[in-house]
Amino acid sequence: MRFSPHTADDRRAMLRQIGVDSVEDLFSDLPASVRLERPLNLPQGLSESEVAALLGELAAKDLDMQQYVSFLGGGSYDRYIPSVVGEMLRRSEFYTAYTPYQPEISQGTLQAIFEFQSLIAALTGLDIAQASLYDGATAVAEAAMLAWGQTGRKRIVVARSVDPQYRSVLRTYAHGHGLEVVEVPLRDGRAAADDVATAAADAACVIVQHPNFFGLLEDVDSLVGAAHGAGALYIAVADPISLAVLRTPGAYGADVAVGEGQALGIAPSFGGPYLGFMAVRQEYLRRLPGRIVGETADHEGRRGYVLTFQTREQHIRREKATSNICTNQGLMALAATIYTTLLGPHGLRQAAALSIEGAHLLGDGAQGISGMDMAFTGPYAFEVALRTGAKVGDVQAAMLGAGMLGPLDLERFYPELPGHMLLSVTEKRTAGEIKRLLAVLQGVEA
Repeated sequence: MRFSPHTADDRRAMLRQIGVDSVEDLFSDLPASVRLERPLNLPQGLSESEVAALLGELAAKDLDMQQYVSFLGGGSYDRYIPSVVGEMLRRSEFYTAYTPYQPEISQGTLQAIFEFQSLIAALTGLDIAQASLYDGATAVAEAAMLAWGQTGRKRIVVARSVDPQYRSVLRTYAHGHGLEVVEVPLRDGRAAADDVATAAADAACVIVQHPNFFGLLEDVDSLVGAAHGAGALYIAVADPISLAVLRTPGAYGADVAVGEGQALGIAPSFGGPYLGFMAVRQEYLRRLPGRIVGETADHEGRRGYVLTFQTREQHIRREKATSNICTNQGLMALAATIYTTLLGPHGLRQAAALSIEGAHLLGDGAQGISGMDMAFTGPYAFEVALRTGAKVGDVQAAMLGAGMLGPLDLERFYPELPGHMLLSVTEKRTAGEIKRLLAVLQGVEA
């Protein structure tokens, strides 16, 4: 609440109604040893106008993407969000909608979720999508649990080129279930089919990100073949914007596709709330975690929507549940649905193409700077991994001084990659901004 509405007279009236003389009397049953017999150590209270002024001063110390040009990526991106996305989300019928257990009063919410599922299924090229998960990391972990439940195998294989934070959450999930997580090493920034084939023996699944954390395109055909050859499911981690120009996971043989949906009309927002998505082939429908909305008809033949295939702890015995995730990111899924519908296939392709074009403008320019080169060889998109003779911290400071955010220090996640950094380019970055960045990189002493 923005203010406390109760006056001293109000409080005295409430105490009289309860039958006590003071607030302290309400806590008389608590032993003195656990009661704080002094005022809280808080500063003197301020008026509303003073609080607003203080918060304004504190907020002014923050850096934001309205004032600074962001070249940060690595899982969260400064993409263009049409203003209508926010306007639609703030409509009261969307913003205040609660969990849709009663379909007779939740048709709008259920239809919105159904449309989201349909869009994700179309983007991934797979048969069925569910109503969303918390974020990309939990989507990866839940996909691994699906594979374990399907195959009964207790080894999870994940490429080291998968987002490090996704791998961290995966290990946390696996530990609780007594599963083994095996990482496929980097070979020039990618996963090699031979390594996957060796690691996948008796594995439940192989998890590969494409484009990977470094922005590199993996050889997905050979990796899918290696996984399936070992009897493991192939789980594709995908950037949804990239799916507008790259082959879909369904087209290259993936069994499950997961990813982070933040790029679909959701602001970076200090790391959340975000949106995980998951789509599968038909045969894995009953192992999908979380909610699934289905389309049906009432007794008069009118179209309607309901929650279906509810294999969750809330609805069935715990030991039979496919997951303990009992909800979905409804508002974020709605944002993604509005965004994707607005842009359509052409707009998504344009956003992807502009991002790739900008990334290559940056990559080509960086190779002309003394002491700097591409970290890896081969095709890449969206992200640019660079090797520099300068300290990455010095690059960060120089960019900040020039009104830019970035880069990500790769040594933070990959100790074997000192002096390596990751820069991201989205459709918002102009050629002029990229040229300014190259000038800043040129000026950092190696």
